[in-house]
Amino acid sequence: MPTEAAAAAGVTAARSVASRRILRLALGTGLCLLFSQAVAWPLSFIAPVLTLVILGLPLPPPGLKKSIVFVLAMVAPMLVGGWILLPFLEHMRAAGILLVALGLFYTFYYTARGGQPVIGTFMTIGLTVIVTVGSISSEIMMMLVQGLAVCAAVALVFVHIAHALLPDSPRQALSAKNPGTPPSDPASAGRRALRSLAIVLPVALVFLFMSGSPAYTVVMIKVATMGQQATADQSRTMSRSLLESTLWGGLGAVVSWNLLSVWPSLLFYTLLITLAALFFGRWIFRGQALHRKAQMGSYAFLTMVVILAPAVLDGAGSSGAGSAFWSRLGLFVLIAVYGTVAVRVFDAFWPGPARDSTV
Repeated sequence: MPTEAAAAAGVTAARSVASRRILRLALGTGLCLLFSQAVAWPLSFIAPVLTLVILGLPLPPPGLKKSIVFVLAMVAPMLVGGWILLPFLEHMRAAGILLVALGLFYTFYYTARGGQPVIGTFMTIGLTVIVTVGSISSEIMMMLVQGLAVCAAVALVFVHIAHALLPDSPRQALSAKNPGTPPSDPASAGRRALRSLAIVLPVALVFLFMSGSPAYTVVMIKVATMGQQATADQSRTMSRSLLESTLWGGLGAVVSWNLLSVWPSLLFYTLLITLAALFFGRWIFRGQALHRKAQMGSYAFLTMVVILAPAVLDGAGSSGAGSAFWSRLGLFVLIAVYGTVAVRVFDAFWPGPARDSTV
C-alpha cells in the first residue's frame, strides 16, 4: 500500500539521518583525538572531549559568530572568575563561595530554561576549573585559560571538518534546530538548577580547600558535566543515569586501556575511540532526533575519553601511568556514587512536580 511504502521510506530516511550523525561523531572525535595526541600540548586531551560534546547534539555546523560564542562561553567565566572571584576566595572566603554558588547556579539555570547545552556546559567547565585549580597562582590560571581556549578552537575546527566530510542533506540542514531542553517554567528550572548545584558545589569546594592542581582539571570536567546532566534528566531517572553513564564509560576505558597495553599505538588508540563513538552513538542518536538515553550515552562516551586520554599522555613519559589510570577511574566512580546519593537526598527533601518525577 502507498501509505505503508511512505512509512517505510520515512523510517529508512530517519535511520539514514541517525547513521550519518553517528559516523560524524566517530569521525570528528577520532580525528581530533589523533591530532591532539600527536601534538600533545598541555591539556590537549580536552579538545576531543569538547568535539564530542558538540557533535553529540543534532546541531548544524556552527558559523563563525557562534564558534566565537562557544569559545567565549568557556574563557569568559575563567577570566571573570580569575580577576573577580579569586580575590574574594583568598581574602573573603565566605563571600567568594557565595559568588561561586551564584555563578554555578546561573550556568545550570541557563540550561534548565532551554538554553543551548553546549554553551551551558562550556560555562560550567570554565567556572569550576578556574575556581578549583586556578586559585593556586595567576600563572597557572593564565595557562588554563590559554590551554582551554586553544582546545575549544581546535575542537570547533574538527567539528567543521566532520560536517564537511559528512554533510547534512539540504532538507536535514533546514530542519536542524536547537536541541536544548524545551523552555520550562522558572520554578521547575530553578529546582533543577539547585539540584545540579547540590552535586557540583560541594565537590568544587573540596578541591578548592585542598588547593588543587592542574591534574584535577579532568576531574572537574566530569563534575561539571554531571551538573549539566542533572538539568536535562528527569528526577526518577537522574540518579540512575549518573551512575550508569560512569560505569559504561569506565568499562570502555578499562577495556581500551588493557588493549592498548598489548599494542601501544596511536593509530590503534584512535581506532578504539572511533569504535567507542560508534557504540555509544547508538544510544545518542535515533531517527531524526535524539535517543531516549542520549544523555546517558553522551556522558558515558565523555567519561571514557576523560579517563583514558590523560592516562595515555601520562604513559608517554611516566612508568606510573597504570596506577594513575586506576586511581582516576576509582575517583570517577566515587564521584558518580556521590552524585547519585546527592540526587536521591535532594529529591527526598524537595520532590518535584508529578510530571518531573514520573518519567
